[in-house]
Amino acid sequence: MSRHVAIVTDSTAYLPPRTMERHGITAVPLTVVLGDQALEEGTEISARSLAQALQKRRPVTTSRPSPEVFAATYRAIAESGATGIVSLHLSAEFSGTYDAAVLAAREAPVPVRVVDTGMVAMALGFCALSAARSAESGGTVDEAVTAAEKRAAGTSTYFYVDTLDYLRRGGRIGAAQALLGSALAVKPLLQLDGGRIELLEKVRTASKAIARLEEIVVERAGGAEVDIAVHHLAAPERASALADRLRARVPGLADLHVSEVGAVIGAHTGPGLLGAVISPR
Repeated sequence: MSRHVAIVTDSTAYLPPRTMERHGITAVPLTVVLGDQALEEGTEISARSLAQALQKRRPVTTSRPSPEVFAATYRAIAESGATGIVSLHLSAEFSGTYDAAVLAAREAPVPVRVVDTGMVAMALGFCALSAARSAESGGTVDEAVTAAEKRAAGTSTYFYVDTLDYLRRGGRIGAAQALLGSALAVKPLLQLDGGRIELLEKVRTASKAIARLEEIVVERAGGAEVDIAVHHLAAPERASALADRLRARVPGLADLHVSEVGAVIGAHTGPGLLGAVISPR
């Protein structure tokens, strides 16, 4: 058995399966509750099914993995030969996933460092990749954590949603802001700030909001070497077009990932989501 530091994250990182396999990253799934069905994100419910359910206004909620699921994951990884584990998760402002991992880590057979990255989607994914690369080069648990935290500190996430209603229903943005946006018929641009979703700007039309999102990404990227992820839900044409424009406009672009968000994030943003993660290397 190889002796190594292992990296764990959760299904909201939306890392491509081949990337996780290449770097030995394990993702613990969150759960989407659709009507009376509890379904694992990534294996039992697709983004397409989720979008259809939301469009039909079916009740959708999400829940964290249980501490028992994390405990079983940590045990299996330890049995594979890991000497330590770094467990990186979405913002604790959004989910109890971090708390569940902390509970499980106390009983793990090897040391486990659980980190609230304050991130979500590929912002979390980039943190996991940085930690994995540190571990691959022989880094310790502490060094892998430092690599992830450094990546998180430099990463920015911006996104557009067609309506704030889904975020309001899920308690992810203040009701007053959601009502204000609806009353003015604006199209909101939001950002991830301090692990929370904050209203960044209000724009009058979808086309202007998406154009402004592009400008923000280009400005934020500057001339540095950056990785970018473009996320969407039920808006592949929007995502593809934005990605093409960013390829042409960001001189320091290293990798660009385009993907549909999974059911957990999609349940809180609704169809039409278009987001961008900018992460300097």
